[in-house]
Amino acid sequence: MSQRLEVIDPSTPPPVWAALRNEAERAAKTEPGLGSLLNAVVLAHEHLGAALSYQLARKLGDQELRAMSLREIAEQAYRANPNLVAIAEADLKAVFERDPACKGYVQPFLFFKGFLALQAQRVAHWLWGEGRETMAFYLQSRVSEVFQVDIHPATRIGSGVFIDHGTGIVIGETAVIGDDCSLLQGVTLGGTGAERGDRHPKIGKGVLLGAGAKVLGNIHIGDNAKVASGSVVLKPVPAGCTAAGVPARIVNCPTCDEPARSMDHTLSEADFDYVI
Repeated sequence: MSQRLEVIDPSTPPPVWAALRNEAERAAKTEPGLGSLLNAVVLAHEHLGAALSYQLARKLGDQELRAMSLREIAEQAYRANPNLVAIAEADLKAVFERDPACKGYVQPFLFFKGFLALQAQRVAHWLWGEGRETMAFYLQSRVSEVFQVDIHPATRIGSGVFIDHGTGIVIGETAVIGDDCSLLQGVTLGGTGAERGDRHPKIGKGVLLGAGAKVLGNIHIGDNAKVASGSVVLKPVPAGCTAAGVPARIVNCPTCDEPARSMDHTLSEADFDYVI
């Protein structure tokens, strides 16, 4: 029986790891000065997990926790939970698809601190689940120092999440972020006081949180909702609605389709005709 050959559709984009390697090879030819960096971070590795372990270690290693030790920790996490690598791939695709300034996969993998901070938090979250809280906090501290992004290791974050720019993002211990969300710089998911326990926001799937948005307290932001830039949200937001203002009110329901994917931050005058 003859072997059936798989027909490859040339219009189908290559898998993320293959595309990342291809981009790195082209970049090394056009920018020879960065050839050593591109080889060390991308081309010397056989799969995405190995490259990501190296990159996180390169960025976050310091005098107390050398890069080689941090790389081993990341590799342990990826061996124990291979789904972390699949989630990192989904995050990388999210950056490429939603950031108009992103020209490919090499940019975020090498340079975008929002993507790198998120991947470091995922490793810290794995450490937290393994009972290694001190090491998880150490990694959180390094991420805050290097990337200006402060996400508690216990925070639960879905896949396909896009953190744009990243500077000034603060996310508390009991916060939950669903799949396919987008967050811009200065977002805070925090508490409303010194109480302990479950005290932070729960963000549904496909939510867009604009620059400087503050969501405070154990409240729920529904799927595909939008929080306008600079808003302070203290009450739940229904699915598919837009919240804006200080304090925030519902100004549009329904909002645009899939706001986290479209990255539509606009508000029209008509939006404010619908206020509750």
